[in-house]
Amino acid sequence: MTLARDLVQRVRAVSRDGLPPEVAATARLHLLDAIGVGLASAGSEAGAPYRRYAAGLGPGSASLIGIPGRVAPAAAALVNGGLMHGLEFDDTHTGSIVHGSAVLAPAALAAAQAAGVSGAALTTAYAVGWEVLVRIGLAAPGAFQARGFQVTSVGGALVAALVAAELTGLTEDETVAAMGIGLSGASGVFEFLTNGATVKSLHPGLAAQAGLSAADLARAGLTGPETAFEGRCGLFSAFAGDARLAGAFAAALDGLGTEWHLPQAAFKFHPCCHYLHPFIEAAGILAERGVEPDDVAALTCRVPPGAAPIICEPWGAKQAPASGHAARWSLPVAVAARLLEGRVDLATFEAPASAAVLTLARRIAWEPLAGARFPQVFEAEIVAETRDGARHEIRVDDVYGNAGRPAGDDAVRSKYRRNAVRSLAPEGIASLEAAIDSLAEAPRIDALTLSLSHSVRSDA
Repeated sequence: MTLARDLVQRVRAVSRDGLPPEVAATARLHLLDAIGVGLASAGSEAGAPYRRYAAGLGPGSASLIGIPGRVAPAAAALVNGGLMHGLEFDDTHTGSIVHGSAVLAPAALAAAQAAGVSGAALTTAYAVGWEVLVRIGLAAPGAFQARGFQVTSVGGALVAALVAAELTGLTEDETVAAMGIGLSGASGVFEFLTNGATVKSLHPGLAAQAGLSAADLARAGLTGPETAFEGRCGLFSAFAGDARLAGAFAAALDGLGTEWHLPQAAFKFHPCCHYLHPFIEAAGILAERGVEPDDVAALTCRVPPGAAPIICEPWGAKQAPASGHAARWSLPVAVAARLLEGRVDLATFEAPASAAVLTLARRIAWEPLAGARFPQVFEAEIVAETRDGARHEIRVDDVYGNAGRPAGDDAVRSKYRRNAVRSLAPEGIASLEAAIDSLAEAPRIDALTLSLSHSVRSDA
């Protein structure tokens, strides 16, 4: 039996059994967080390309986040996925380095709305999709990234196809075909780092769109390779460089439905690359010790080697990023901003870094962190030498919001409300939150999809 067919049968068994209550609650919280990030993006300059693109689309049945009107489901998946990822504020499973919600939430929302399924069906498909995507990343830790591909997008295309196929009632053969078709739609490369191009936000949206389209095409009779995972040109061979990694994915499927990874996924509390977050926290600790930016003679960040290519290289470009958006992947600018401005939030990246931040960034250096446990945890060390000869060493063992340092329900809901206010009026923020909280009992998801843009602020 091929991996794709085995996967479909296992997913259907899990779906029949349903989610454990605690996993369903976690899934709803991640969905709330992802939609909140999409609302913040829709009400920001970062979302402007998606707003303009959506304005040119024809009418359809699927809702957009923070944008009035409806479009075709695959187009909605594209736009909503781009919005959810556009601010680098969406959740991440650190061990697998996947941004699950930015692919699976838009795919599941569009497919569920088109099929008219229940809130429980939406939640289950979304959560099980997370479990599959995490297992793809865990089977090949760092391998996709080493070849220049974002695992979220290349693996996400296949998993979005699976989610869409499950929600729209495809047969087993059609679902296997949909994943095979999705393989041909898989892409998402890291070349955006050369100039901080905003196309990176599109990666999850493209994967979600590819998945929706693959399911539609499979229903129409198009076929795909059944060996989409383990084949000579399958996912692991073509994008991770080693077909043998499919064996690790196959082994991981044995725990599907009994071992849950979604509750281990991390929520983000700064709108920038997740690898930066422990360094931002360390800089905050340095400030709490009374160290002023002008006191710093030298500051060295010790960086996990696996994270360095994204947030440190090339160092000269990171010290002077081309735009505010490009600074979302800049270690020296993030640390300098936290020390000088006392925060790293949405406003930090909505304009180019100030002259003062860039001046301090040029005094920052980096070196590899010995014994790093990346990507299982996102850790950081900072060594600061002050002009009075003092030396401050600060270590953060893991990023806040990860499973080892959980943020808690209230912190996530507070983040949602702060983000949603960029697009929705207060009554819309509350009704959307209530609609997500009540998904378990909802026979359809109409209340949720209506709330996505029902009370868009006139000044948004």
